[in-house]
Amino acid sequence: MSEIIILAEVINNTLKESTAEIVSAASSLGDSLTLIVPGTSPESAAGIASTYEGIRSVIALQDDCFANFDSAAWCEAISSIAPEGHLLTSSSAIGKELAARLAVSRNSTIIQDVIKIDGQNITHPIYSGKAHQTVVLNGPSVMTIRSNIFKPTGKGGNASISNVNTSSNLRASLKEMVAKASERLDVSEADIIISGGRGMGSPSNFDKLYGIADKLGAAVGASRAAVDTWDEIPHSMQVGQTGKTVNPSLYIAVGISGAIQHLAGMRTSKYIVAINKDGTAPIFRHADYGIIATWEEALPILEQELGALLG
Repeated sequence: MSEIIILAEVINNTLKESTAEIVSAASSLGDSLTLIVPGTSPESAAGIASTYEGIRSVIALQDDCFANFDSAAWCEAISSIAPEGHLLTSSSAIGKELAARLAVSRNSTIIQDVIKIDGQNITHPIYSGKAHQTVVLNGPSVMTIRSNIFKPTGKGGNASISNVNTSSNLRASLKEMVAKASERLDVSEADIIISGGRGMGSPSNFDKLYGIADKLGAAVGASRAAVDTWDEIPHSMQVGQTGKTVNPSLYIAVGISGAIQHLAGMRTSKYIVAINKDGTAPIFRHADYGIIATWEEALPILEQELGALLG
Protein backbone atom coordinates (compact mmCIF):
# COMPACT_ATOMS: atom_id res chain seq x y z
CA MET A 1 0.00 0.00 0.00
CA SER A 2 1.26 3.46 -0.92
CA GLU A 3 1.82 5.88 1.90
CA ILE A 4 -0.32 8.99 1.96
CA ILE A 5 1.46 12.25 2.74
CA ILE A 6 -0.43 15.45 3.52
CA LEU A 7 1.34 18.78 3.15
CA ALA A 8 -0.30 21.19 5.58
CA GLU A 9 -1.26 24.68 4.48
CA VAL A 10 0.72 26.96 6.77
CA ILE A 11 1.05 30.75 6.66
CA ASN A 12 3.43 32.48 9.08
CA ASN A 13 3.70 29.25 11.10
CA THR A 14 -0.08 29.20 11.55
CA LEU A 15 -2.00 26.12 10.45
CA LYS A 16 -4.83 26.98 8.05
CA GLU A 17 -8.23 25.42 8.66
CA SER A 18 -8.22 24.06 5.11
CA THR A 19 -5.66 21.48 6.25
CA ALA A 20 -8.46 19.60 8.03
CA GLU A 21 -10.25 19.32 4.66
CA ILE A 22 -7.14 17.90 3.03
CA VAL A 23 -6.88 15.31 5.82
CA SER A 24 -10.50 14.32 5.20
CA ALA A 25 -9.83 13.92 1.48
CA ALA A 26 -6.69 11.88 2.16
CA SER A 27 -8.64 9.54 4.43
CA SER A 28 -10.58 8.44 1.35
CA LEU A 29 -7.37 6.95 -0.04
CA GLY A 30 -6.33 4.96 3.02
CA ASP A 31 -5.47 5.08 6.69
CA SER A 32 -1.68 5.41 6.68
CA LEU A 33 -1.55 9.21 6.90
CA THR A 34 1.59 11.26 7.53
CA LEU A 35 1.20 15.04 7.81
CA ILE A 36 4.10 17.40 7.08
CA VAL A 37 3.93 20.85 8.67
CA PRO A 38 6.53 23.19 7.12
CA GLY A 39 7.75 26.41 8.73
CA THR A 40 10.54 28.34 10.35
CA SER A 41 9.03 27.46 13.74
CA PRO A 42 6.36 24.84 13.04
CA GLU A 43 5.99 23.28 16.49
CA SER A 44 2.74 25.03 17.46
CA ALA A 45 1.05 24.29 14.14
CA ALA A 46 2.28 20.68 14.31
CA GLY A 47 0.74 20.34 17.77
CA ILE A 48 -2.66 21.31 16.38
CA ALA A 49 -2.23 19.03 13.37
CA SER A 50 -1.49 16.07 15.65
CA THR A 51 -5.03 16.29 17.03
CA TYR A 52 -6.67 15.58 13.67
CA GLU A 53 -8.43 12.23 13.52
CA GLY A 54 -6.83 9.73 11.19
CA ILE A 55 -3.31 11.16 11.32
CA ARG A 56 -0.68 8.55 12.23
CA SER A 57 2.34 10.83 12.48
CA VAL A 58 3.24 14.49 12.08
CA ILE A 59 6.57 15.83 10.84
CA ALA A 60 7.34 19.40 11.91
CA LEU A 61 9.68 20.40 9.09
CA GLN A 62 11.82 23.38 10.02
CA ASP A 63 13.89 25.33 7.51
CA ASP A 64 14.79 28.98 7.06
CA CYS A 65 13.56 28.78 3.46
CA PHE A 66 9.95 28.77 4.68
CA ALA A 67 10.24 32.41 5.78
CA ASN A 68 9.43 33.44 2.20
CA PHE A 69 7.81 31.48 -0.59
CA ASP A 70 10.25 30.07 -3.11
CA SER A 71 8.78 27.01 -4.78
CA ALA A 72 12.19 25.58 -5.73
CA ALA A 73 13.60 25.88 -2.19
CA TRP A 74 10.38 24.62 -0.59
CA CYS A 75 10.26 21.66 -2.97
CA GLU A 76 13.85 20.71 -2.13
CA ALA A 77 13.22 20.83 1.62
CA ILE A 78 9.96 18.87 1.44
CA SER A 79 11.31 16.28 -1.02
CA SER A 80 14.24 15.58 1.30
CA ILE A 81 11.95 14.08 3.96
CA ALA A 82 8.70 13.05 2.23
CA PRO A 83 8.45 9.28 1.70
CA GLU A 84 7.16 7.78 -1.53
CA GLY A 85 3.41 7.60 -2.03
CA HIS A 86 0.49 9.91 -2.73
CA LEU A 87 0.98 13.53 -1.65
CA LEU A 88 -1.95 15.90 -1.10
CA THR A 89 -1.96 19.63 -0.48
CA SER A 90 -4.15 22.71 -0.90
CA SER A 91 -5.41 24.12 -4.20
CA SER A 92 -4.25 27.58 -3.20
CA ALA A 93 -1.98 29.48 -5.58
CA ILE A 94 1.05 28.45 -3.53
CA GLY A 95 -0.19 24.87 -3.25
CA LYS A 96 -0.67 24.48 -7.00
CA GLU A 97 2.75 25.83 -7.90
CA LEU A 98 4.46 23.76 -5.24
CA ALA A 99 2.52 20.64 -6.21
CA ALA A 100 3.69 20.95 -9.81
CA ARG A 101 7.33 21.05 -8.72
CA LEU A 102 6.88 18.20 -6.27
CA ALA A 103 5.25 16.03 -8.95
CA VAL A 104 8.26 16.50 -11.22
CA SER A 105 10.77 15.80 -8.44
CA ARG A 106 8.85 12.68 -7.34
CA ASN A 107 8.21 11.50 -10.92
CA SER A 108 4.50 11.38 -10.09
CA THR A 109 1.23 12.17 -11.81
CA ILE A 110 -0.31 15.51 -10.83
CA ILE A 111 -4.03 16.16 -10.46
CA GLN A 112 -5.09 19.73 -9.68
CA ASP A 113 -8.32 20.88 -7.99
CA VAL A 114 -9.59 17.48 -6.84
CA ILE A 115 -13.28 17.58 -5.88
CA LYS A 116 -14.05 13.88 -5.31
CA ILE A 117 -12.11 10.78 -4.27
CA ASP A 118 -13.78 7.39 -4.61
CA GLY A 119 -11.18 4.73 -3.96
CA GLN A 120 -8.68 5.05 -6.81
CA ASN A 121 -11.09 7.18 -8.88
CA ILE A 122 -10.21 10.87 -8.70
CA THR A 123 -12.50 13.59 -10.09
CA HIS A 124 -11.45 17.13 -10.96
CA PRO A 125 -12.83 19.91 -13.20
CA ILE A 126 -11.53 20.55 -16.71
CA TYR A 127 -12.22 23.18 -19.39
CA SER A 128 -12.50 25.94 -16.79
CA GLY A 129 -15.05 23.96 -14.83
CA LYS A 130 -17.35 23.24 -17.78
CA ALA A 131 -16.83 19.49 -17.34
CA HIS A 132 -15.53 17.01 -14.80
CA GLN A 133 -12.97 14.32 -15.51
CA THR A 134 -12.48 11.14 -13.50
CA VAL A 135 -9.09 9.45 -13.66
CA VAL A 136 -7.94 6.18 -12.14
CA LEU A 137 -4.74 6.13 -10.09
CA ASN A 138 -2.17 3.57 -11.18
CA GLY A 139 0.80 4.85 -9.21
CA PRO A 140 1.99 7.57 -6.82
CA SER A 141 0.40 10.96 -7.42
CA VAL A 142 0.45 14.56 -6.25
CA MET A 143 -2.98 16.16 -5.77
CA THR A 144 -4.26 19.56 -4.80
CA ILE A 145 -7.59 19.59 -2.97
CA ARG A 146 -10.16 22.30 -3.71
CA SER A 147 -11.34 24.14 -0.61
CA ASN A 148 -14.90 23.91 0.80
CA ILE A 149 -15.59 20.57 -0.90
CA PHE A 150 -14.55 17.94 1.64
CA LYS A 151 -15.92 18.02 5.17
CA PRO A 152 -13.10 18.86 7.63
CA THR A 153 -11.86 15.95 9.68
CA GLY A 154 -12.66 15.97 13.37
CA LYS A 155 -10.28 16.41 16.29
CA GLY A 156 -9.46 14.01 19.06
CA GLY A 157 -6.42 12.30 17.58
CA ASN A 158 -3.05 12.03 19.29
CA ALA A 159 -0.46 11.53 16.56
CA SER A 160 3.25 11.40 17.28
CA ILE A 161 5.28 14.49 16.32
CA SER A 162 8.79 14.40 14.88
CA ASN A 163 10.85 17.57 14.50
CA VAL A 164 13.11 17.52 11.45
CA ASN A 165 15.42 20.38 10.62
CA THR A 166 16.73 20.70 7.05
CA SER A 167 18.33 24.10 7.56
CA SER A 168 21.74 24.61 5.98
CA ASN A 169 22.95 26.07 9.28
CA LEU A 170 23.87 22.78 10.94
CA ARG A 171 25.36 24.37 14.07
CA ALA A 172 22.19 26.35 14.76
CA SER A 173 20.07 23.23 14.22
CA LEU A 174 22.10 21.10 16.60
CA LYS A 175 22.25 23.86 19.19
CA GLU A 176 18.47 24.11 19.10
CA MET A 177 18.14 20.34 19.41
CA VAL A 178 20.40 20.25 22.46
CA ALA A 179 18.43 23.10 24.03
CA LYS A 180 15.16 21.24 23.52
CA ALA A 181 16.59 18.04 24.93
CA SER A 182 17.88 19.84 28.03
CA GLU A 183 14.35 21.10 28.74
CA ARG A 184 13.17 17.51 29.13
CA LEU A 185 16.19 15.77 30.62
CA ASP A 186 18.03 15.74 33.90
CA VAL A 187 21.45 15.20 32.37
CA SER A 188 22.95 14.60 35.81
CA GLU A 189 21.36 11.13 35.66
CA ALA A 190 23.45 10.44 32.54
CA ASP A 191 21.11 7.76 31.22
CA ILE A 192 22.08 8.51 27.66
CA ILE A 193 22.77 6.13 24.78
CA ILE A 194 24.39 7.05 21.48
CA SER A 195 24.11 4.33 18.85
CA GLY A 196 25.65 3.92 15.43
CA GLY A 197 24.45 2.11 12.36
CA ARG A 198 25.92 1.01 9.07
CA GLY A 199 25.78 4.65 8.03
CA MET A 200 28.88 5.19 10.17
CA GLY A 201 30.76 3.71 7.22
CA SER A 202 33.41 1.82 9.17
CA PRO A 203 33.78 0.26 12.64
CA SER A 204 36.75 2.54 13.30
CA ASN A 205 34.38 5.51 13.09
CA PHE A 206 32.61 4.28 16.22
CA ASP A 207 35.55 5.88 18.05
CA LYS A 208 33.73 9.19 17.44
CA LEU A 209 30.72 7.82 19.33
CA TYR A 210 32.92 6.59 22.18
CA GLY A 211 34.50 10.04 22.43
CA ILE A 212 31.11 11.67 22.89
CA ALA A 213 29.92 8.92 25.22
CA ASP A 214 32.95 9.32 27.48
CA LYS A 215 32.20 13.01 27.95
CA LEU A 216 28.51 12.40 28.60
CA GLY A 217 28.79 9.31 30.75
CA ALA A 218 26.77 7.56 28.07
CA ALA A 219 26.67 4.04 26.67
CA VAL A 220 27.38 3.21 23.03
CA GLY A 221 24.99 0.99 21.12
CA ALA A 222 24.66 -0.30 17.58
CA SER A 223 22.06 -1.43 15.10
CA ARG A 224 21.80 -5.01 13.91
CA ALA A 225 23.02 -3.91 10.48
CA ALA A 226 26.25 -2.63 12.05
CA VAL A 227 26.71 -5.75 14.17
CA ASP A 228 26.12 -8.06 11.20
CA THR A 229 28.39 -6.07 8.89
CA TRP A 230 31.44 -5.62 11.13
CA ASP A 231 33.03 -8.23 13.39
CA GLU A 232 34.58 -5.41 15.42
CA ILE A 233 31.12 -4.35 16.64
CA PRO A 234 30.03 -7.07 19.14
CA HIS A 235 26.52 -8.39 19.51
CA SER A 236 26.52 -7.14 23.09
CA MET A 237 26.18 -3.59 21.71
CA GLN A 238 23.10 -4.36 19.62
CA VAL A 239 19.90 -2.49 20.40
CA GLY A 240 16.73 -3.94 18.91
CA GLN A 241 14.33 -6.83 18.74
CA THR A 242 17.11 -9.43 18.66
CA GLY A 243 19.41 -7.34 20.88
CA LYS A 244 18.81 -5.23 23.95
CA THR A 245 15.69 -3.27 24.81
CA VAL A 246 16.57 0.13 26.30
CA ASN A 247 14.64 2.99 27.84
CA PRO A 248 17.03 5.92 28.37
CA SER A 249 16.16 9.58 28.81
CA LEU A 250 18.08 10.41 25.64
CA TYR A 251 18.71 8.10 22.69
CA ILE A 252 20.85 9.43 19.84
CA ALA A 253 20.74 7.37 16.64
CA VAL A 254 23.55 8.11 14.19
CA GLY A 255 23.49 6.61 10.70
CA ILE A 256 20.62 4.27 11.63
CA SER A 257 17.77 3.93 9.14
CA GLY A 258 15.22 2.86 11.75
CA ALA A 259 14.07 -0.60 10.73
CA ILE A 260 11.17 -1.90 12.80
CA GLN A 261 13.49 -4.40 14.53
CA HIS A 262 15.67 -1.56 15.87
CA LEU A 263 12.71 0.58 16.86
CA ALA A 264 11.34 -2.29 18.93
CA GLY A 265 14.37 -1.98 21.21
CA MET A 266 14.42 1.79 21.79
CA ARG A 267 11.13 3.44 20.86
CA THR A 268 10.15 3.96 24.51
CA SER A 269 13.14 6.26 25.06
CA LYS A 270 12.01 9.55 26.57
CA TYR A 271 13.69 11.69 23.91
CA ILE A 272 14.95 10.37 20.57
CA VAL A 273 17.34 12.25 18.30
CA ALA A 274 18.14 10.99 14.79
CA ILE A 275 21.10 12.03 12.64
CA ASN A 276 21.02 10.61 9.12
CA LYS A 277 21.90 11.90 5.67
CA ASP A 278 18.75 10.27 4.23
CA GLY A 279 15.78 12.45 5.16
CA THR A 280 13.29 9.73 4.19
CA ALA A 281 14.75 7.20 6.65
CA PRO A 282 11.99 5.71 8.87
CA ILE A 283 13.85 6.75 12.03
CA PHE A 284 12.77 10.36 11.48
CA ARG A 285 9.10 9.45 11.93
CA HIS A 286 9.80 8.16 15.42
CA ALA A 287 12.37 10.73 16.52
CA ASP A 288 11.52 13.78 18.59
CA TYR A 289 14.16 15.69 16.68
CA GLY A 290 15.91 14.88 13.42
CA ILE A 291 18.97 16.34 11.73
CA ILE A 292 19.60 15.58 8.06
CA ALA A 293 23.38 15.44 7.86
CA THR A 294 26.29 13.03 7.69
CA TRP A 295 27.91 11.92 10.92
CA GLU A 296 31.10 13.67 9.82
CA GLU A 297 29.25 16.99 9.73
CA ALA A 298 27.12 16.54 12.81
CA LEU A 299 29.12 14.75 15.49
CA PRO A 300 31.89 17.33 16.07
CA ILE A 301 29.28 20.06 16.55
CA LEU A 302 27.08 17.81 18.67
CA GLU A 303 30.04 17.05 20.92
CA GLN A 304 30.74 20.75 21.41
CA GLU A 305 27.12 21.65 22.15
CA LEU A 306 26.56 18.77 24.55
CA GLY A 307 29.85 19.61 26.25
CA ALA A 308 28.66 23.19 26.75
CA LEU A 309 25.36 21.93 28.17
CA LEU A 310 27.10 19.72 30.70
CA GLY A 311 29.66 22.36 31.56
